[in-house]
Amino acid sequence: MAYTLEGSILEVCDCNVLCPCWIGEDPDNGTCDSVIAYHVDKGNIEGVDVSGLTMAMVAHIPGNVLNGNFRTMTFVDDRANIEQEQALLMAFAGKLGGPLEDLSKLVGETVGVERAQIAFNVQGGKGAIRIGTDAEAVMEPYRGPTGEVTTLNESIFSTIPGSPAYVAKASKYRVKNMAVGLDIDLEGHNAIQGAFRFEG
Repeated sequence: MAYTLEGSILEVCDCNVLCPCWIGEDPDNGTCDSVIAYHVDKGNIEGVDVSGLTMAMVAHIPGNVLNGNFRTMTFVDDRANIEQEQALLMAFAGKLGGPLEDLSKLVGETVGVERAQIAFNVQGGKGAIRIGTDAEAVMEPYRGPTGEVTTLNESIFSTIPGSPAYVAKASKYRVKNMAVGLDIDLEGHNAIQGAFRFEG
């Protein structure tokens, strides 16, 4: 097995709640501009321990998510050493197969790769991500009448295939990355939380 990764995601976009992309419909604005971060609690990629590190990207999705052609910028946790960085980039670029290869096929262009200080935190259901000076978001999941987190299962699109997504709302969403063409400062838009286990 080339890799095993377990951890959590935090994701936010400029669609309304809930983002139509997850059920295969066109995004609310005709396009979807998003930030997603994968924090690896426990992970190994071809013998390289990547536990505790975070990968993130900002993305412009030009239409229906299932048609792909994303334009992205990739950010690697600046705490990663060179070996860890190369392993993470190889896995998330889809070069080692598995679910990460399926997700990578949606990317039409990666405009660059940068090392960045990435803060990823989930406490009491509230999640927050910060990617250098490029992006920042704060989100909290919706809850049902019993207080349990509202989940989305068996959606046609998922950034955590095989796992339920926690439907959330971002009280803050800011991203400025001119390489991808994003300059956003919003409140009250779509967010997703969740856990993942990827094997390839």
